[in-house]
Amino acid sequence: MAGPDSEFDLIQRYFDAPAAALAPGAGVRLGIGDDAALLALRDNHELVVSVDTLVEGTHFFPDHPAASLGHKALASNLSDLAAMGAEPLGALLSLTLPRVDHDWLAAFSQGFLDLAGAAAVPLVGGDTTRGPLAVSVTVLGQVPAGQALRRAGARPGDRLVVSGALGGAAFGLAHETRRRAAGTAAVDKEPACERLFWPRVRLELGRMLRKRARAVIDISDGLLADLGHLCAASGCGARIDWPAVPLDPLLAQAPPAQAEAAALGGGEDYELLFALPPGESLDLLAFGVDAPLTVIGECTEAAGVVVVDAAGQPLDVARAGHDHFAGGEAHEVEPMPTGQGTDVKAKD
Repeated sequence: MAGPDSEFDLIQRYFDAPAAALAPGAGVRLGIGDDAALLALRDNHELVVSVDTLVEGTHFFPDHPAASLGHKALASNLSDLAAMGAEPLGALLSLTLPRVDHDWLAAFSQGFLDLAGAAAVPLVGGDTTRGPLAVSVTVLGQVPAGQALRRAGARPGDRLVVSGALGGAAFGLAHETRRRAAGTAAVDKEPACERLFWPRVRLELGRMLRKRARAVIDISDGLLADLGHLCAASGCGARIDWPAVPLDPLLAQAPPAQAEAAALGGGEDYELLFALPPGESLDLLAFGVDAPLTVIGECTEAAGVVVVDAAGQPLDVARAGHDHFAGGEAHEVEPMPTGQGTDVKAKD
């Protein structure tokens, strides 16, 4: 017989009953409660699927606020749907827990379900098991057949556009690293960690980029690393105009080298980077979204990615993004002596 803290009790207490308050998506025929969920695609649509796993000590600190972790686990996956131009259908959640902590579960589920409700993403199933703390989320979406956004397709002369501002998550990571070194407690709503703890999702922008953008990627590993992926898939190069890169306000007081490292190499901003053809109006596109859009460069014939200053001279910048298997710690950061800014060496 299942005990009060059995897998089924935890699902019902924290993820089933609250989820009933969410309006099921039109494509959900059967959600939580059976052996599997049933989803229906609209006519002439394709299924979009993405999965991501966050592991304690690799992707988040052991004392990472639980509500933020629930939000972030879903947000990082929804960002992948945004980059494909997809409309969410539902989400699956798999939790590996070292023990049952009801306070942690209540906060985690609230963070997850609050974002799920705001983004109209019903939780349709999942799993819980015992082991080192890890969170795995699978998101399911749909996109009209033939309209999915891809990394491939950018052409020389296309403008490179980014949403929002960059470097805020890297700043938060450096702040958290210093906090842990000082032995102080984590603060859930710490302003310095807003972008790290509570990333935004650009789902609406992604849908608006269908038939407009030639190539799209979300910035999870860092601007230069992800732009490199886009260029490799598209068979082109790129030039980034450093003065045009929108910096997170948190970096306003950081030394130039630290701001540069955070904005170009820091990950987890989850903004969208896209190649826009010369004939597409950026003003009309920006009018329909709630995030600023900034042209930061263009695609080029020459291979590789180059960053130039205001005079058009190449800058010597670090190129590496986060790689789980490249060695070192995922949260390796060189904090500034003044307590501002960050030199990000590896980031996810």
